[in-house]
Amino acid sequence: MNQVLHDRPTPFLLVDADVLEVNLTAMAAYARDRGLLLRPHAKTHKCPQIAAAQMAAGAGGLTVATVAEAETFVDAGVEDVFLAYPLWVDAKKGARLRALSERATLTLGIDSPEGARAVAAHLPGARVLVEVDSGHHRSGVDPDAAGDVADAAVHTGLDVRGVFTFPGHSYAPGMQADVAAQEACALATAAASLSKLGIEPAVVSGGSTPSVASVDAGVLTEIRPGVYVFGDAQQWELGTISPDRIALTCLATVVSHARGNVVLDSGSKAIGADRPGWTSGNGRLLDHPAARVSQLSEHHAVVSWNSDAPLPELGTRLRVVPNHVCNAVNLADELVIVRGGRLVDVWPVAARGANT
Repeated sequence: MNQVLHDRPTPFLLVDADVLEVNLTAMAAYARDRGLLLRPHAKTHKCPQIAAAQMAAGAGGLTVATVAEAETFVDAGVEDVFLAYPLWVDAKKGARLRALSERATLTLGIDSPEGARAVAAHLPGARVLVEVDSGHHRSGVDPDAAGDVADAAVHTGLDVRGVFTFPGHSYAPGMQADVAAQEACALATAAASLSKLGIEPAVVSGGSTPSVASVDAGVLTEIRPGVYVFGDAQQWELGTISPDRIALTCLATVVSHARGNVVLDSGSKAIGADRPGWTSGNGRLLDHPAARVSQLSEHHAVVSWNSDAPLPELGTRLRVVPNHVCNAVNLADELVIVRGGRLVDVWPVAARGANT
């Protein structure tokens, strides 16, 4: 790693541009080979430069979670955005959505007749998809009720384009293929419920990073993975992303050897605090696979070294893989971009904190 990076204060987020490009190209090819539209979720990277690279690689549009995220990426030139969230649209959000719809193709998520009426009141004729619960049990209607929501939306004047789901329960060991099958079944049921009412489901949307390898291209028309761009410790542990495909790490400094551990300066305010119960730590070290972040506080990451190798000296810089990369990125102002260990650029996290 060159001197410019060594002179930069830690902790900071480091992106290997070569690995990033491999990830973008591979997912675009995967979707293209299966006749699927790739609409990646931009809440992972929150960065216009990466969005542009995704579009250049073949993505047909972006997915976002909030109006503010949509504004950020439309401002950056993205022309097709799906807001995959059951928004409650009031006058202020309605005004922002109308402004967006004048500059880009905008599709919204709904999962209730009441939500549909709120959209229609402020954005007449809006394009919408009905959200379906495929087993994650968060938002979304039962698959066989999707037609009722779609019919209510049509009667308010909305343009119902189809159905979508998020198979979030694929983020668990050994569940990816089963969850993809549940997703396909739920979406097929939902699409049929629309068709019975004369509403053609042209869009059938799903696919998370863990489950996308098992997606049913005979049912889905588009996929919306997000984490694939960077990878993270969760995906490494699930086996859905290998360590050589992890593009983002947090560069941290060894500050202590207290109690025979390695203590880094990359606490929860740098790498995020997510730790699902099935994970083996609060993060991992890219270059030391046996090590685990075993204790995390705001500015300390305690690493159980789990190796016969000597502890790295104080002042050594190590690459930490966050458990959940989306949260880590949202804590950073910028991404430091490297090729071959050399600094080539710094990209702003333009949609950081874009929660409204």
